[in-house]
Amino acid sequence: MVTEFTSIEPATGAILWKGQSGDADAAVADARTAWPTWAALPVTKRIEAVRRYANQIRGQAEELAELISRETGKPIWESRTEVESVVKKIDISVTAYAERTPQRQLSSQPNMRAALRHKPHGVLAVLGPYNFPAHLPNGHIVPALIAGNTVVFKPSEKTPAVGQFLFDAFKKAGLPSGVVNIVQGGPEVGKQLTANDDIDGLLFTGSAQTGVALNRQFANRPNKILALEMGGNNPIIVWDTDDIHSAAVLVVQSAFLSAGQRCSAASRMIVKDELYDRVVKEVKRIADRLIIDEPFSKPAPFMGPVIDNDVADGLTESFLTLMSHGGRPIKHMARPLDDRPFLTPGIIDVTAMEERLDIELFGPILQVIRVADFEEAIAEANNTRYGLSAALVGGTATQYDQFWSNSRAGIVNWNKMTVGASSEAPFGGIGLSGNHRSSAYYAADYCAYPVVSMEAEQTRASIGIGLKDEDRTETETAAEVSGQ
Repeated sequence: MVTEFTSIEPATGAILWKGQSGDADAAVADARTAWPTWAALPVTKRIEAVRRYANQIRGQAEELAELISRETGKPIWESRTEVESVVKKIDISVTAYAERTPQRQLSSQPNMRAALRHKPHGVLAVLGPYNFPAHLPNGHIVPALIAGNTVVFKPSEKTPAVGQFLFDAFKKAGLPSGVVNIVQGGPEVGKQLTANDDIDGLLFTGSAQTGVALNRQFANRPNKILALEMGGNNPIIVWDTDDIHSAAVLVVQSAFLSAGQRCSAASRMIVKDELYDRVVKEVKRIADRLIIDEPFSKPAPFMGPVIDNDVADGLTESFLTLMSHGGRPIKHMARPLDDRPFLTPGIIDVTAMEERLDIELFGPILQVIRVADFEEAIAEANNTRYGLSAALVGGTATQYDQFWSNSRAGIVNWNKMTVGASSEAPFGGIGLSGNHRSSAYYAADYCAYPVVSMEAEQTRASIGIGLKDEDRTETETAAEVSGQ
Protein backbone atom coordinates (compact mmCIF):
# COMPACT_ATOMS: atom_id res chain seq x y z
CA MET A 1 0.00 0.00 0.00
CA VAL A 2 1.46 3.36 -1.07
CA THR A 3 1.30 6.08 1.57
CA GLU A 4 2.51 9.67 1.60
CA PHE A 5 4.83 10.92 4.28
CA THR A 6 6.80 14.07 5.01
CA SER A 7 10.10 15.10 6.54
CA ILE A 8 9.97 17.97 9.03
CA GLU A 9 12.89 20.25 9.89
CA PRO A 10 13.34 19.73 13.64
CA ALA A 11 14.77 23.22 14.21
CA THR A 12 11.97 25.14 12.51
CA GLY A 13 9.00 22.80 12.12
CA ALA A 14 8.87 23.49 8.37
CA ILE A 15 8.09 20.73 5.88
CA LEU A 16 11.31 19.83 4.07
CA TRP A 17 10.33 16.88 1.88
CA LYS A 18 7.21 15.09 0.72
CA GLY A 19 7.11 11.69 -0.90
CA GLN A 20 5.47 8.33 -1.16
CA SER A 21 6.45 5.00 0.31
CA GLY A 22 7.98 2.60 -2.18
CA ASP A 23 7.69 -1.06 -3.13
CA ALA A 24 10.58 -2.98 -1.59
CA ASP A 25 9.86 -6.15 -3.56
CA ALA A 26 10.07 -4.27 -6.87
CA ALA A 27 13.35 -2.67 -5.81
CA VAL A 28 14.82 -6.07 -4.91
CA ALA A 29 13.74 -7.46 -8.27
CA ASP A 30 15.49 -4.61 -10.07
CA ALA A 31 18.63 -5.19 -8.03
CA ARG A 32 18.54 -8.93 -8.80
CA THR A 33 18.25 -8.23 -12.53
CA ALA A 34 21.23 -5.85 -12.47
CA TRP A 35 23.48 -8.01 -10.31
CA PRO A 36 25.02 -10.52 -12.79
CA THR A 37 26.29 -7.79 -15.11
CA TRP A 38 27.57 -5.59 -12.26
CA ALA A 39 29.32 -8.50 -10.52
CA ALA A 40 30.98 -9.53 -13.80
CA LEU A 41 32.60 -6.12 -14.29
CA PRO A 42 36.30 -5.85 -13.44
CA VAL A 43 36.73 -4.34 -10.00
CA THR A 44 38.54 -1.40 -11.60
CA LYS A 45 35.33 -0.50 -13.43
CA ARG A 46 33.28 -0.68 -10.24
CA ILE A 47 35.83 1.53 -8.48
CA GLU A 48 35.66 4.04 -11.34
CA ALA A 49 31.89 4.18 -10.87
CA VAL A 50 32.04 4.93 -7.14
CA ARG A 51 34.75 7.53 -7.76
CA ARG A 52 32.36 9.30 -10.14
CA TYR A 53 29.80 9.20 -7.34
CA ALA A 54 32.36 10.76 -4.98
CA ASN A 55 32.92 13.54 -7.50
CA GLN A 56 29.18 14.18 -7.58
CA ILE A 57 29.10 14.53 -3.81
CA ARG A 58 32.22 16.69 -3.83
CA GLY A 59 30.67 19.04 -6.38
CA GLN A 60 27.51 19.40 -4.28
CA ALA A 61 29.15 19.28 -0.87
CA GLU A 62 27.67 22.48 0.54
CA GLU A 63 24.20 21.64 -0.79
CA LEU A 64 24.33 18.24 0.91
CA ALA A 65 25.68 19.71 4.17
CA GLU A 66 22.84 22.24 4.28
CA LEU A 67 20.31 19.49 3.62
CA ILE A 68 21.72 17.34 6.44
CA SER A 69 21.52 20.28 8.84
CA ARG A 70 17.97 21.11 7.84
CA GLU A 71 16.76 17.51 8.12
CA THR A 72 18.60 16.50 11.31
CA GLY A 73 19.02 19.82 13.12
CA LYS A 74 22.81 19.44 13.28
CA PRO A 75 24.97 22.57 13.25
CA ILE A 76 26.26 23.26 9.75
CA TRP A 77 29.87 22.82 10.85
CA GLU A 78 29.10 19.26 11.90
CA SER A 79 27.21 18.46 8.70
CA ARG A 80 30.21 19.61 6.66
CA THR A 81 32.40 17.09 8.45
CA GLU A 82 29.86 14.38 7.65
CA VAL A 83 30.01 15.23 3.94
CA GLU A 84 33.82 15.06 4.07
CA SER A 85 33.51 11.57 5.53
CA VAL A 86 31.21 10.52 2.67
CA VAL A 87 33.80 11.57 0.08
CA LYS A 88 36.78 10.11 1.93
CA LYS A 89 34.99 6.78 2.31
CA ILE A 90 35.63 5.87 -1.32
CA ASP A 91 39.44 5.81 -1.12
CA ILE A 92 39.29 4.13 2.29
CA SER A 93 36.95 1.44 0.93
CA VAL A 94 39.17 0.80 -2.09
CA THR A 95 42.16 0.26 0.20
CA ALA A 96 40.15 -1.92 2.57
CA TYR A 97 38.85 -4.08 -0.28
CA ALA A 98 42.39 -4.73 -1.52
CA GLU A 99 43.68 -5.51 1.97
CA ARG A 100 40.74 -7.41 3.48
CA THR A 101 39.51 -9.32 0.40
CA PRO A 102 42.59 -9.90 -1.76
CA GLN A 103 43.24 -12.28 -4.60
CA ARG A 104 46.36 -14.29 -3.99
CA GLN A 105 48.10 -17.52 -4.86
CA LEU A 106 48.52 -20.21 -2.20
CA SER A 107 51.19 -22.89 -1.96
CA SER A 108 50.25 -25.95 -3.99
CA GLN A 109 51.46 -29.22 -5.49
CA PRO A 110 53.44 -29.35 -8.76
CA ASN A 111 51.42 -28.83 -11.94
CA MET A 112 48.62 -27.21 -9.95
CA ARG A 113 47.79 -23.79 -8.52
CA ALA A 114 45.74 -22.83 -5.50
CA ALA A 115 44.02 -19.46 -5.40
CA LEU A 116 42.07 -17.35 -2.93
CA ARG A 117 39.46 -15.00 -4.35
CA HIS A 118 36.36 -13.28 -3.00
CA LYS A 119 32.85 -13.20 -4.41
CA PRO A 120 30.02 -10.74 -3.75
CA HIS A 121 26.93 -12.04 -1.99
CA GLY A 122 24.44 -10.67 -4.52
CA VAL A 123 21.66 -8.26 -3.49
CA LEU A 124 22.28 -6.48 -0.18
CA ALA A 125 19.67 -4.44 1.68
CA VAL A 126 20.89 -1.39 3.61
CA LEU A 127 18.84 0.20 6.40
CA GLY A 128 20.14 3.66 7.30
CA PRO A 129 19.81 5.65 10.56
CA TYR A 130 18.83 9.28 11.03
CA ASN A 131 21.74 10.54 13.12
CA PHE A 132 24.31 10.32 10.27
CA PRO A 133 21.93 9.92 7.32
CA ALA A 134 24.67 10.25 4.68
CA HIS A 135 27.86 8.91 6.27
CA LEU A 136 26.57 5.70 7.85
CA PRO A 137 24.55 4.23 4.94
CA ASN A 138 27.33 5.36 2.61
CA GLY A 139 29.69 3.26 4.74
CA HIS A 140 27.68 0.16 3.81
CA ILE A 141 26.77 1.00 0.22
CA VAL A 142 30.21 1.89 -1.16
CA PRO A 143 32.04 -1.26 0.08
CA ALA A 144 29.11 -3.38 -1.12
CA LEU A 145 29.29 -1.90 -4.62
CA ILE A 146 33.07 -2.25 -4.88
CA ALA A 147 32.78 -5.93 -3.95
CA GLY A 148 30.25 -6.48 -6.76
CA ASN A 149 26.92 -6.45 -4.91
CA THR A 150 23.84 -4.51 -5.91
CA VAL A 151 22.05 -2.54 -3.22
CA VAL A 152 18.54 -1.71 -2.05
CA PHE A 153 18.75 1.26 0.32
CA LYS A 154 15.97 2.28 2.69
CA PRO A 155 16.77 5.55 4.48
CA SER A 156 15.32 6.31 7.87
CA GLU A 157 11.79 7.64 7.52
CA LYS A 158 13.04 10.60 9.59
CA THR A 159 15.67 11.58 6.98
CA PRO A 160 14.31 10.63 3.54
CA ALA A 161 15.58 13.78 1.79
CA VAL A 162 19.24 13.02 2.51
CA GLY A 163 18.73 9.42 1.40
CA GLN A 164 17.19 10.62 -1.87
CA PHE A 165 20.15 12.97 -2.38
CA LEU A 166 22.60 10.07 -2.13
CA PHE A 167 20.56 7.97 -4.56
CA ASP A 168 20.38 10.83 -7.06
CA ALA A 169 24.17 11.24 -6.84
CA PHE A 170 24.62 7.57 -7.80
CA LYS A 171 22.28 8.10 -10.76
CA LYS A 172 24.17 11.20 -11.90
CA ALA A 173 27.41 9.22 -11.64
CA GLY A 174 26.10 6.93 -14.35
CA LEU A 175 25.81 3.65 -12.45
CA PRO A 176 23.75 1.12 -14.42
CA SER A 177 20.05 0.97 -13.67
CA GLY A 178 19.23 -1.33 -10.76
CA VAL A 179 22.71 -1.33 -9.22
CA VAL A 180 21.66 1.11 -6.50
CA ASN A 181 17.96 1.27 -5.63
CA ILE A 182 16.11 3.36 -3.08
CA VAL A 183 12.87 2.51 -1.33
CA GLN A 184 11.34 5.16 0.89
CA GLY A 185 8.92 4.49 3.70
CA GLY A 186 8.36 3.69 7.32
CA PRO A 187 8.68 0.50 9.38
CA GLU A 188 6.25 -1.47 7.20
CA VAL A 189 8.41 -0.89 4.13
CA GLY A 190 11.46 -1.89 6.13
CA LYS A 191 9.75 -5.11 7.17
CA GLN A 192 8.81 -5.83 3.57
CA LEU A 193 12.44 -5.38 2.55
CA THR A 194 13.95 -7.54 5.28
CA ALA A 195 11.39 -10.30 4.73
CA ASN A 196 12.11 -10.54 0.99
CA ASP A 197 13.76 -13.92 0.47
CA ASP A 198 15.60 -12.72 -2.65
CA ILE A 199 17.99 -10.49 -0.73
CA ASP A 200 21.33 -12.10 0.08
CA GLY A 201 22.01 -10.04 3.15
CA LEU A 202 21.11 -7.07 5.32
CA LEU A 203 23.45 -4.31 6.50
CA PHE A 204 21.86 -2.45 9.41
CA THR A 205 22.72 0.56 11.54
CA GLY A 206 20.24 1.50 14.23
CA SER A 207 18.84 0.72 17.66
CA ALA A 208 19.46 -2.46 19.63
CA GLN A 209 15.72 -3.09 19.84
CA THR A 210 15.40 -3.24 16.05
CA GLY A 211 18.67 -5.13 15.71
CA VAL A 212 17.51 -7.86 18.08
CA ALA A 213 14.25 -8.19 16.15
CA LEU A 214 16.22 -8.53 12.90
CA ASN A 215 18.48 -11.14 14.48
CA ARG A 216 15.39 -13.21 15.37
CA GLN A 217 13.98 -12.75 11.88
CA PHE A 218 17.19 -14.01 10.28
CA ALA A 219 17.76 -16.85 12.77
CA ASN A 220 16.32 -19.46 10.38
CA ARG A 221 18.00 -17.90 7.34
CA PRO A 222 21.69 -18.75 7.81
CA ASN A 223 22.24 -18.33 4.08
CA LYS A 224 21.81 -14.56 4.48
CA ILE A 225 24.61 -12.29 5.71
CA LEU A 226 23.49 -10.07 8.60
CA ALA A 227 25.65 -7.18 9.80
CA LEU A 228 24.30 -5.32 12.83
CA GLU A 229 25.80 -2.05 14.07
CA MET A 230 23.71 -0.99 17.04
CA GLY A 231 23.87 1.40 19.96
CA GLY A 232 25.64 1.69 23.27
CA ASN A 233 25.44 2.55 26.96
CA ASN A 234 28.99 3.80 26.92
CA PRO A 235 31.18 4.59 29.95
CA ILE A 236 33.85 7.25 30.36
CA ILE A 237 35.99 6.85 33.48
CA VAL A 238 37.64 9.94 35.01
CA TRP A 239 40.55 8.96 37.23
CA ASP A 240 43.69 10.58 38.64
CA THR A 241 44.43 13.70 36.59
CA ASP A 242 45.70 17.20 37.32
CA ASP A 243 43.93 18.71 34.32
CA ILE A 244 40.33 18.74 35.47
CA HIS A 245 39.28 21.17 32.74
CA SER A 246 40.54 18.96 29.89
CA ALA A 247 38.95 15.93 31.51
CA ALA A 248 35.62 17.76 31.70
CA VAL A 249 35.90 18.90 28.07
CA LEU A 250 36.38 15.30 26.94
CA VAL A 251 33.34 14.24 28.97
CA VAL A 252 31.15 17.01 27.57
CA GLN A 253 32.22 16.30 23.99
CA SER A 254 31.66 12.57 24.46
CA ALA A 255 28.21 13.04 25.97
CA PHE A 256 26.72 15.99 24.08
CA LEU A 257 28.13 16.19 20.54
CA SER A 258 25.31 15.73 18.01
CA ALA A 259 22.91 16.38 20.91
CA GLY A 260 23.99 13.01 22.28
CA GLN A 261 22.68 11.24 19.16
CA ARG A 262 25.76 9.14 18.49
CA CYS A 263 25.88 5.41 19.16
CA SER A 264 29.34 5.91 20.69
CA ALA A 265 28.27 8.83 22.92
CA ALA A 266 29.13 8.59 26.60
CA SER A 267 26.02 7.85 28.66
CA ARG A 268 27.80 7.22 31.96
CA MET A 269 30.63 9.14 33.65
CA ILE A 270 32.34 7.01 36.29
CA VAL A 271 34.47 9.18 38.54
CA LYS A 272 36.83 8.59 41.45
CA ASP A 273 35.48 9.70 44.84
CA GLU A 274 38.34 12.13 45.51
CA LEU A 275 37.82 13.88 42.15
CA TYR A 276 34.03 13.88 42.17
CA ASP A 277 33.28 17.43 43.34
CA ARG A 278 35.84 19.11 41.08
CA VAL A 279 35.03 17.05 37.98
CA VAL A 280 31.25 17.35 38.31
CA LYS A 281 31.48 21.08 38.94
CA GLU A 282 33.60 21.61 35.82
CA VAL A 283 31.46 19.36 33.62
CA LYS A 284 28.36 21.28 34.69
CA ARG A 285 30.09 24.64 34.19
CA ILE A 286 31.00 23.76 30.60
CA ALA A 287 27.59 22.22 29.89
CA ASP A 288 25.93 25.42 31.12
CA ARG A 289 27.93 27.37 28.52
CA LEU A 290 26.99 25.21 25.52
CA ILE A 291 25.16 27.12 22.77
CA ILE A 292 22.04 25.23 21.69
CA ASP A 293 20.42 26.75 18.64
CA GLU A 294 19.33 26.31 15.03
CA PRO A 295 21.88 24.85 12.59
CA PHE A 296 22.77 28.08 10.76
CA SER A 297 22.58 30.50 13.69
CA LYS A 298 25.40 32.85 14.74
CA PRO A 299 27.42 32.33 16.85
CA ALA A 300 27.74 28.70 15.80
CA PRO A 301 25.94 26.37 18.21
CA PHE A 302 27.60 23.39 19.86
CA MET A 303 24.46 21.34 19.32
CA GLY A 304 21.04 21.64 17.75
CA PRO A 305 17.77 19.88 18.53
CA VAL A 306 17.22 16.14 18.66
CA ILE A 307 15.52 14.64 15.64
CA ASP A 308 11.85 15.26 16.53
CA ASN A 309 9.37 16.02 19.28
CA ASP A 310 8.60 12.37 20.00
CA VAL A 311 12.26 11.70 20.74
CA ALA A 312 12.48 14.84 22.86
CA ASP A 313 9.41 13.76 24.84
CA GLY A 314 10.92 10.32 25.40
CA LEU A 315 14.21 11.74 26.65
CA THR A 316 12.43 14.11 29.02
CA GLU A 317 10.47 11.15 30.39
CA SER A 318 13.70 9.16 30.77
CA PHE A 319 15.27 11.94 32.84
CA LEU A 320 12.20 12.08 35.08
CA THR A 321 12.31 8.28 35.44
CA LEU A 322 15.92 8.44 36.60
CA MET A 323 14.93 11.08 39.16
CA SER A 324 11.97 9.06 40.44
CA HIS A 325 14.17 5.98 40.90
CA GLY A 326 16.79 7.63 43.09
CA GLY A 327 18.78 9.78 40.67
CA ARG A 328 19.98 13.15 41.97
CA PRO A 329 19.84 15.91 39.33
CA ILE A 330 23.04 17.88 38.85
CA LYS A 331 21.80 19.80 35.81
CA HIS A 332 18.12 19.53 34.95
CA MET A 333 17.18 18.73 31.37
CA ALA A 334 14.99 21.54 30.03
CA ARG A 335 12.77 22.00 26.96
CA PRO A 336 13.17 25.68 25.94
CA LEU A 337 10.45 25.51 23.24
CA ASP A 338 7.38 23.36 23.75
CA ASP A 339 6.82 22.80 20.02
CA ARG A 340 10.46 22.16 19.02
CA PRO A 341 12.76 19.29 20.04
CA PHE A 342 15.49 21.44 21.57
CA LEU A 343 16.85 20.04 24.84
CA THR A 344 19.44 21.34 27.26
CA PRO A 345 21.95 18.74 28.47
CA GLY A 346 20.82 16.79 31.51
CA ILE A 347 23.31 15.52 34.12
CA ILE A 348 22.17 13.24 36.93
CA ASP A 349 23.96 11.29 39.68
CA VAL A 350 22.66 7.71 39.70
CA THR A 351 25.12 6.29 42.26
CA ALA A 352 22.36 5.64 44.79
CA MET A 353 20.01 3.90 42.36
CA GLU A 354 19.58 0.26 43.37
CA GLU A 355 19.00 -0.89 39.78
CA ARG A 356 20.43 1.34 37.09
CA LEU A 357 18.68 1.41 33.73
CA ASP A 358 20.75 -0.45 31.13
CA ILE A 359 19.28 1.22 28.07
CA GLU A 360 20.57 3.48 25.33
CA LEU A 361 19.54 7.05 26.12
CA PHE A 362 20.00 8.40 22.60
CA GLY A 363 20.23 12.06 23.51
CA PRO A 364 21.94 14.60 25.81
CA ILE A 365 21.69 12.77 29.13
CA LEU A 366 24.80 12.00 31.20
CA GLN A 367 24.56 9.73 34.24
CA VAL A 368 27.23 10.10 36.93
CA ILE A 369 28.49 7.27 39.14
CA ARG A 370 31.10 7.72 41.89
CA VAL A 371 33.36 4.82 42.86
CA ALA A 372 36.08 4.18 45.42
CA ASP A 373 38.73 2.21 43.51
CA PHE A 374 39.84 1.42 39.98
CA GLU A 375 38.61 -2.19 39.99
CA GLU A 376 35.15 -0.92 40.91
CA ALA A 377 35.36 1.60 38.07
CA ILE A 378 36.09 -1.13 35.53
CA ALA A 379 33.32 -3.31 36.93
CA GLU A 380 30.90 -0.40 36.67
CA ALA A 381 32.01 0.30 33.09
CA ASN A 382 31.23 -3.31 32.19
CA ASN A 383 27.90 -3.25 34.01
CA THR A 384 25.94 -3.21 30.75
CA ARG A 385 24.65 -5.54 28.05
CA TYR A 386 26.15 -3.19 25.46
CA GLY A 387 29.77 -3.01 24.42
CA LEU A 388 30.51 -0.36 21.82
CA SER A 389 32.75 2.38 23.19
CA ALA A 390 34.61 3.11 26.42
CA ALA A 391 37.22 5.64 27.51
CA LEU A 392 39.59 6.30 30.40
CA VAL A 393 40.52 9.90 31.16
CA GLY A 394 43.55 10.23 33.41
CA GLY A 395 45.18 7.33 35.21
CA THR A 396 48.52 5.70 34.51
CA ALA A 397 49.73 3.64 31.59
CA THR A 398 49.46 0.56 33.79
CA GLN A 399 45.85 1.41 34.64
CA TYR A 400 45.05 1.97 30.98
CA ASP A 401 46.51 -1.45 30.14
CA GLN A 402 44.30 -2.93 32.87
CA PHE A 403 41.28 -1.04 31.57
CA TRP A 404 41.98 -2.03 27.96
CA SER A 405 42.42 -5.69 28.85
CA ASN A 406 39.27 -5.92 30.95
CA SER A 407 36.92 -3.51 29.17
CA ARG A 408 34.22 -5.24 27.11
CA ALA A 409 33.92 -2.85 24.19
CA GLY A 410 34.93 -2.64 20.55
CA ILE A 411 36.44 0.85 20.96
CA VAL A 412 38.63 1.57 23.98
CA ASN A 413 40.31 5.01 24.25
CA TRP A 414 42.69 6.77 26.66
CA ASN A 415 42.51 10.53 27.23
CA LYS A 416 40.30 10.83 24.17
CA MET A 417 36.55 11.09 23.58
CA THR A 418 34.36 8.03 23.23
CA VAL A 419 33.14 9.46 19.90
CA GLY A 420 34.90 10.34 16.66
CA ALA A 421 36.30 6.98 15.53
CA SER A 422 38.41 6.92 12.37
CA SER A 423 36.93 5.43 9.18
CA GLU A 424 40.35 3.86 8.61
CA ALA A 425 39.69 1.52 11.54
CA PRO A 426 36.97 -1.05 12.18
CA PHE A 427 33.88 0.21 14.01
CA GLY A 428 31.68 -2.10 16.02
CA GLY A 429 31.04 -3.67 19.36
CA ILE A 430 29.81 -6.70 21.24
CA GLY A 431 26.73 -7.60 23.24
CA LEU A 432 23.75 -5.48 22.24
CA SER A 433 26.07 -3.21 20.26
CA GLY A 434 26.64 -5.61 17.38
CA ASN A 435 26.99 -9.15 16.11
CA HIS A 436 30.76 -9.24 15.62
CA ARG A 437 30.60 -7.79 12.11
CA SER A 438 32.44 -4.52 12.50
CA SER A 439 31.77 -1.81 9.95
CA ALA A 440 33.91 1.09 8.64
CA TYR A 441 37.26 -0.34 7.47
CA TYR A 442 36.10 -3.92 8.09
CA ALA A 443 32.92 -3.50 6.01
CA ALA A 444 34.79 -5.30 3.22
CA ASP A 445 34.61 -8.46 5.34
CA TYR A 446 30.82 -8.73 5.18
CA CYS A 447 30.45 -7.56 1.58
CA ALA A 448 32.19 -10.58 0.04
CA TYR A 449 32.95 -14.18 0.95
CA PRO A 450 36.20 -16.12 0.36
CA VAL A 451 36.42 -18.80 -2.33
CA VAL A 452 39.41 -21.15 -2.39
CA SER A 453 40.18 -22.97 -5.64
CA MET A 454 42.59 -25.75 -6.69
CA GLU A 455 43.23 -25.50 -10.42
CA ALA A 456 45.19 -27.35 -13.12
CA GLU A 457 45.51 -26.72 -16.86
CA GLN A 458 44.98 -30.38 -17.79
CA THR A 459 42.78 -33.20 -16.55
CA ARG A 460 45.30 -35.67 -15.16
CA ALA A 461 44.66 -37.98 -12.18
CA SER A 462 45.40 -41.48 -10.89
CA ILE A 463 44.63 -43.69 -7.88
CA GLY A 464 47.82 -45.12 -6.40
CA ILE A 465 46.49 -47.34 -3.63
CA GLY A 466 43.45 -49.49 -2.80
CA LEU A 467 42.76 -50.90 -6.28
CA LYS A 468 42.70 -54.65 -7.18
CA ASP A 469 44.64 -56.02 -10.12
CA GLU A 470 42.61 -55.80 -13.28
CA ASP A 471 43.23 -59.56 -14.20
CA ARG A 472 41.97 -60.98 -10.87
CA THR A 473 38.51 -62.48 -10.87
CA GLU A 474 35.66 -61.31 -8.67
CA THR A 475 35.47 -64.82 -7.13
CA GLU A 476 39.12 -64.68 -6.00
CA THR A 477 38.65 -61.24 -4.48
CA ALA A 478 35.51 -62.31 -2.58
CA ALA A 479 37.34 -65.37 -1.19
CA GLU A 480 40.16 -63.16 0.11
CA VAL A 481 37.75 -60.81 1.83
CA SER A 482 35.91 -63.73 3.55
CA GLY A 483 39.18 -65.32 4.66
CA GLN A 484 38.68 -68.61 2.79
